[in-house]
Amino acid sequence: MKKYKIIIFAAIMSLTACGDWLDVVPDGVPTLDMAFNSRAQALKYLSTCYSYMPKNGGSGDPTTLGGDDVWTRKTTHFSNRFSLAGLDISEGNQNATSPVLPRWGSMYQALRVCNTFLENVHLVPDLQAWEREQWTAEAKVLKAYYHYSLVQMYGPVPLIRENMSVDADVYAVKVEREPVDVCFDYIVQLLDEATDGDMLPTFVLDPASDYGRITKPIALSLKAKVLVTAASPLFNGNNDQATLKNRDGKLLFDTTFKPEKWEAAMSACKAAIDICHEAGMMLYTYEDAANRFNDTTVLNVTLRNAFNLRSSSEIIWANTQMISIPSSGGMIHASMPKLNPDYINSNDICKWLGMPIKIAEMFYTENGVPLEEDNTRNIGDLYNLRTAQAKDRFYIRQGRTTVDMHFEREPRFYAWVGFDGGVWFGAGQYNDKDASSLRYLGFKIGETDGTEGQGNWTGYIPKKFIPYEAQLNAINSISSPSYAWPIMRLSDLYLLYAEAINEVEGPNGANSNELFQYIDLVRARAGLKGVKESWNTYTNNQKYSNQGGMREIIQKERLIELSFEGQRFWDIRRWKTAPNEYHVPLKGWNMMVSVIDGTEEEVNRMMYQPQLLAEQKFGIRDYFWPIRTADIEANPNLVQNIGW
Repeated sequence: MKKYKIIIFAAIMSLTACGDWLDVVPDGVPTLDMAFNSRAQALKYLSTCYSYMPKNGGSGDPTTLGGDDVWTRKTTHFSNRFSLAGLDISEGNQNATSPVLPRWGSMYQALRVCNTFLENVHLVPDLQAWEREQWTAEAKVLKAYYHYSLVQMYGPVPLIRENMSVDADVYAVKVEREPVDVCFDYIVQLLDEATDGDMLPTFVLDPASDYGRITKPIALSLKAKVLVTAASPLFNGNNDQATLKNRDGKLLFDTTFKPEKWEAAMSACKAAIDICHEAGMMLYTYEDAANRFNDTTVLNVTLRNAFNLRSSSEIIWANTQMISIPSSGGMIHASMPKLNPDYINSNDICKWLGMPIKIAEMFYTENGVPLEEDNTRNIGDLYNLRTAQAKDRFYIRQGRTTVDMHFEREPRFYAWVGFDGGVWFGAGQYNDKDASSLRYLGFKIGETDGTEGQGNWTGYIPKKFIPYEAQLNAINSISSPSYAWPIMRLSDLYLLYAEAINEVEGPNGANSNELFQYIDLVRARAGLKGVKESWNTYTNNQKYSNQGGMREIIQKERLIELSFEGQRFWDIRRWKTAPNEYHVPLKGWNMMVSVIDGTEEEVNRMMYQPQLLAEQKFGIRDYFWPIRTADIEANPNLVQNIGW
């Protein structure tokens, strides 16, 4: 009877699979024998294994609104179109009775489905040996990924090595959490088994049909990220978790720092980079074969496409379970501004998703160093008003007045952040020979209605979510390319490698050349000079010369390069820097001001006044999700995370 339930549930879940090769709808099958009686049926079951992938980049992803880089307010108008549950995490309203955006149930269902596949794929009569090996490896990588998703969220968890038999006794069913190091070891074991030999392809042979399926670069890159996570302060010598133990007293965290974890991570990162290069992956750059655009525009398109172009050469793994489309409820729709004056009266395109001032300040200056370290800037002038001149015309609308901090910033700021007066290349206007013809973002004073929630609350938009071709094609309709949400990009992997080298040997060790090489590759693609040249020329310190200073540089580079992609949420937790980051209040510009009479200067001065939006709290308990109280009551062997 239990087998019957598992297979029916799997068939139902397959109906949710979306995108590319996963667009298969399995027929309901009443027995395991029928599920594996042919290649076609088994492939449908494999698609079911994929269908549980966490929905990265959407309202169901806790990283979207549960952190401090993307923000909005709970308003009826927006919540009818986009789940705002993540704000409960951001605002400190997580709870154990009904945890917000948990993965406990769905990931354990996924693991049991993967185990069922692994236990039965050998029964398929018309499956060739090489394909059976490949599918087995895919399922093992998924099984590793689902365990990793649980560890990220909950810390030590019960491991589902194999499904329990239908006659398992009650004591076997009441599983307990395993030490976090054991969890990581098992995840790595699965990935090693999947990448042993040539079971996985180096790249998909038919991207049109197989996009999103697991390859060897995906598996090895996942291993690299898993080992970097395991080596990070949250999981490596974390004394804050010293009291977390099972009922029998077994410690779930080893509080001793182990440097060999970083050594393993460094080796894994290098192996992943090598296989990605072998597969032809490289940091994406836009090829302007027709020589249509100037260098500024080419770099802008390069940076926007690197994240949201389906065929970007640097996307290692994209989640085809999460396709960003322009319809209501998606990230494009939730962020899109009304750039075309023909559709200014749209009541459904409201650029709801914003970002706080502190994230705008996070990006480098044009000199490739932080605002507060750039010796060419006066930090006291950041909020003073300036008017854009001809030299600024490709970044800020000429003649537009805005704050000083919007001037002379790095290209990633202009490519990924929308602000008042900022030029918005694309959206139907592509003639950069005439900069005055390009679209630009305008925030209208008093446009945010406190009752209905129309408009933007911060004065910024996470522009990264929106392809440059996206535009309004009707009063409440967006035309835009769709894209699968990137789980991991090559720039992410490069920066993980630089981080691991620095943690093993600092910036002056045997591998220092590669440390600077890989971080500088990311910076060069962003139009910046290398770390050493930038800090030597534009700061009064050489912080890159010691391990602590280099750690700060690498972490800042990750926060900028991977901004708005969900990586920040997990990074600041594994680094244990979250309390410092969340301690900085969320502020936005004065979007609620209402002015009837006043000069343009008076209006601007009123708008560019920082307003407190929210104050966040973050304590030890917030590093991990609570296990639902009902689950602990049902299984007394489970212990709750600290603080819940």
